[in-house]
Amino acid sequence: MELLVSRLPYYLEMLGIGTAATVIIAIGAFVFAVILGLALTMVRQSRGLVAPMLVTGYVEVFRNTPTLAQLLIIYFSLVQMGIFVPSLVAGIVGLGFGGAAALSEVFRASLLAIDKGQSEAAQSLGMRRVARLRYIIVPQGARIALPSVSNYAIGLLKDTSLASAVAVPELALRARILVADTYDSTTIYLLVAFIYLTLSVSLSLLFSSLERRAKWGLT
Repeated sequence: MELLVSRLPYYLEMLGIGTAATVIIAIGAFVFAVILGLALTMVRQSRGLVAPMLVTGYVEVFRNTPTLAQLLIIYFSLVQMGIFVPSLVAGIVGLGFGGAAALSEVFRASLLAIDKGQSEAAQSLGMRRVARLRYIIVPQGARIALPSVSNYAIGLLKDTSLASAVAVPELALRARILVADTYDSTTIYLLVAFIYLTLSVSLSLLFSSLERRAKWGLT
């Protein structure tokens, strides 16, 4: 017991460094996925033929292949092409590409759930497309999409552990290094589970607050 107490500050210091990397990856990949997902949704909703088909192909490929395989392919393909990027950046981009495919489907479904009559009525009143998007479509679409985006964000937080496969020094990798050094797997992995639980619950509370505000703002 005394040995555990003496080692605990060291465990927390090392896992704290890994937690910081995990949070950075999660935020970076989330922002990347949201921006790219919105762009993919807009292209997919356009009236062209080739561009929507290419986006659909992209979405199907990334939705139906393992995230770990996507990370490995992206990271090692860049290396083979002579493009050397930090592992942290590779982790963010790799997770972001897969997340963009998932969120594009969420955004598309949210837009399709809005009654077309509202947009048509606004158009008949002389509202331009940008104004319709800003005041009618986007606020309602965001409200519909928010619960699914919340689920994605929490899942992404846990999926950051996959980034250890490309040597990103996040929480899971730090934990494995600690276990290899100390053989105290039970304590270390219990701490890791507690950290992930704390982060996930905090994220869930944040999105619950956003959902309540969106509901109040649109009722």
